Amino acid sequence: MPAPFPIAVLASGRGSNLAALIEAQRAGALPVGFTLVASDKADAPALRIAEAHGIPTLALDPRGYATRRDYDLDLFARVAATQPALVVLAGFMRVLHADAVAPWHGRMLNIHPSLLPKYRGLHTHRRALEAGDAEHGSSVHFVTAELDGGPVVAQARIAVQPGDSAEALAARLLPLEHRLLVASVGLIAAGRLALNADGPTLDGRPLRAPLQLRTDGELAAAA
Repeated sequence: MPAPFPIAVLASGRGSNLAALIEAQRAGALPVGFTLVASDKADAPALRIAEAHGIPTLALDPRGYATRRDYDLDLFARVAATQPALVVLAGFMRVLHADAVAPWHGRMLNIHPSLLPKYRGLHTHRRALEAGDAEHGSSVHFVTAELDGGPVVAQARIAVQPGDSAEALAARLLPLEHRLLVASVGLIAAGRLALNADGPTLDGRPLRAPLQLRTDGELAAAA
């Protein structure tokens, strides 16, 4: 059997996306190995999830650094030391400095709770409701220095229901978000999804539009 595809995960909060990745890996549905789970918050539940599964962890406090650049460069130097082929930002709530992002071009993935390019940044569910959107969702994209601005490779969509609150919308989207991230990481681990100088590719061919999550949890080309 081929060696597991090595990934590191960065998370700031509860770690539900991390938990989904671990569950898929343990079930044999995601051929990855976790080199590290790192956080900017020592009390992040994501770290406790990683520890419970025997995954190495790192808590690095930004307050100990003079600048954001200093922190990001040190963080990613420590991540690089574990030799991941891919870094997954799974609820990592920091804007990364361009100097830290650049060496990871095509090797860093983020999941964001909106249908990018709509609603970059925070409070995406509330903003979708305030705009009167009929549809909401989540996006996976390769990370660039632009906040939530890298090439989008996959999305999950849900209908906004009458009377939805931001909390209800978020809760209904979360299970799809988990499946979306697992499926996207799986395509990269299989060598099928990549980013080159001309943009994202799937099976060596240009990916003209984000893949869409199907009801069976697989990703497919947009209709």
